[in-house]
Amino acid sequence: MIISAVGFSLMQLCVKFLIHLPTTELVLFRSILSLVASFIHLKSVKVPPFGNNKKILILRGVFGTIALSLFFFTLQKLPISTATTIQYLSPIFTAMFAIWILKEPMKKSQWFFFALAFVGIGVIKGFNSELSYIYLAAGITSSIFAALAYNMIRKLKDSDHPVVIVMYFPLVAIPVMGILTYFNYVPPRPGDWIVLLLMGLFTQIAQVYMTRAWQADKANKIASLKYIGIFFALGFDIFIFGFIPNVYTLLGIGLVLFGVVLNIIKK
Repeated sequence: MIISAVGFSLMQLCVKFLIHLPTTELVLFRSILSLVASFIHLKSVKVPPFGNNKKILILRGVFGTIALSLFFFTLQKLPISTATTIQYLSPIFTAMFAIWILKEPMKKSQWFFFALAFVGIGVIKGFNSELSYIYLAAGITSSIFAALAYNMIRKLKDSDHPVVIVMYFPLVAIPVMGILTYFNYVPPRPGDWIVLLLMGLFTQIAQVYMTRAWQADKANKIASLKYIGIFFALGFDIFIFGFIPNVYTLLGIGLVLFGVVLNIIKK
C-alpha cells in the first residue's frame, strides 16, 4: 500500500502538469497505457485476461472509472493537497461499505475517529474560498465510488489475478472516455506525451500494488495506509507549485490524519 501511495502521488503530479487537457482525455490515455501494460503482463504469465467473476470485475471497472474521472477533475481545479485530502475520505467509505459488502464489522470507537476526518474536511472547506461546493461534491463522490471499487477488489481476492482486476478498469473506461474525447479532443503538446506516459506508468504500478494490498488484509485496516499520500501532496504544492496552505487548511488535514492514526492504534 505504501508503494501504491507513492505511485498515485506521482500520478497526481503528472495530472497537475496537464491541466490544459480535458479530464476525459487524460483518463483515456491513462486507460490505454494501463490496458497495454496489463495485457502484456498477463500474457507473459499465461493468465487468461478476462477473469472468472466477470460481474464483480465489471462493477470494479465502472466504479473505478467514475472515481478516477472525478478525481482528475478535482486535481485539475484544486491544489493537490486539497484534492487529495477530499479523495482520501475513500478509506472511510471503504470501511463503511465493508460492513455490508464484506461483512467486516467496525468497532464503535472507529466511527468517532472517522467523524474527526469529516470535521477536518469541513474545516478545509470553511476557510478555503477556492473550494467551491461543486469541487467538494465531486471529490466526495469520487471517494464514494473509489470505496465501492476497493470493496469489489476485496470480493475478487479468491477468484481473480490482481492484474486481471486492474485491466477491467481500462476495459470499461476506454469505450466511455473514447466517445467523450471524440467530441472534446485537444491535441497534446510535444512535451505532454512524456508526462502522459509517466502518468500511465505510475498509475499501473500504483494499481497493481494497491490491488495486492486489498487482497492481502481486511479492508478497514488496509484503508488507513492510503493517507500517507497527503505528505507527498503537500510537498508538491509547496516546493513545486509554490502553494502555501493556510493554517486552517493544515488544521483540517491534521484532523483527517489524527482520525486515521487513532483508527490504526485502535486496530
